[in-house]
Amino acid sequence: MKIILTGASALALSATALHAGGIERTQQSAMILYETGNVLEFSLGYANPSLTGKNIISRVPPVGAQSIDDVADGFWLPSFSVKYDVNDRLALALIYDRPFGADIAYESGNQPLGGTTAEANTNTLTALAKYQFDDNWSAFGGLRFQQAEGDIHLQGAAYGAVSGYEVNLDKTNGLGYVLGAAYEVPEIALRVALTYNSSITHDMDTKESGPLVDPDGPGPIPALPLLDGDSETEVKTPESWNLEFQTGIAEDTLLFGGVRYVKHSQFRVDPDNLDLVTGNGLIDLEDSTAYTLGVGRRFNDKFSAAISATYEAPGDDLVSPLAPTTGYTQLRLAGSYNVNEAVTVSGGVSYFWLGDAKPETGTPDVARADFEDNDSWGVGLKVAYRF
Repeated sequence: MKIILTGASALALSATALHAGGIERTQQSAMILYETGNVLEFSLGYANPSLTGKNIISRVPPVGAQSIDDVADGFWLPSFSVKYDVNDRLALALIYDRPFGADIAYESGNQPLGGTTAEANTNTLTALAKYQFDDNWSAFGGLRFQQAEGDIHLQGAAYGAVSGYEVNLDKTNGLGYVLGAAYEVPEIALRVALTYNSSITHDMDTKESGPLVDPDGPGPIPALPLLDGDSETEVKTPESWNLEFQTGIAEDTLLFGGVRYVKHSQFRVDPDNLDLVTGNGLIDLEDSTAYTLGVGRRFNDKFSAAISATYEAPGDDLVSPLAPTTGYTQLRLAGSYNVNEAVTVSGGVSYFWLGDAKPETGTPDVARADFEDNDSWGVGLKVAYRF
């Protein structure tokens, strides 16, 4: 019983930056190495998160809560990959994707966080090689080249004297690596693969600037020029572990899933002057573990489909305003159609239930807003050409 679900991808479109799984937008899977034959793939995904909430305002006399409009923008995820069999033992692959990112903006004037924004982008190119020891065991690894940049602006009464602070992190490059191994039983379509993705360090040229005036008063703040300056900030995109499996459970039916652990606590943005003045960094994320389970079915030689669910438990509900959610549940539907022996077109749709969270600014560690009942949806399309 050998089962092949060619192109029936379970698309893993992240809902938005800084949600649940931190800054992740893709899972950095290396499983293209296990595609049959030589293949070239082009993918395009789009995710549209909705993150709304209410401000928590503590004043005397009390002031009613203000609504916070959607702070997250939709984003596109282009990618491509190519896999080539050198011989029966050795396979090579090259993958381009955008694994991490952020696009958060609080509407100006919406106190106490109004005007706060964060934008970050990465571009990654991964070169991999797999060696097949025998029909059951294989190992793979390679290098990952990554480009990253970002801009963050803090605004609103919740930030106190640092409201108006801005930092630009110039585009820079970093190098990491991938290691993994897999066990397979081809007769029953069984494969269990473990992949380690290293963290990648970026030494980013940094320009910091502080506010010129007190947001609650007319005069300048003499101490705030201490926030101005140029320096270098070390930023790490986090390491991760992927445990991915699949197995045939009936003729033309596949059970698949995985566990993904990401060490988000490695991702810190601590510019020198802000850290010196406030003792706080800009982002503080918790490590996360996500679990996926799904089933795929080949209905005929042309059409296959799959359904899967992913769950990540919520963490501490006090979060950064740049990450106003924690934990999520995701449902994915995907299908593929073999146009001919060479071309397969596949697509999928995802829906996310995002976990509730309460942004805080560390001044002090109390909730400044309340984000509840948020969601996201995503779609993706992939074209695969076998040669």
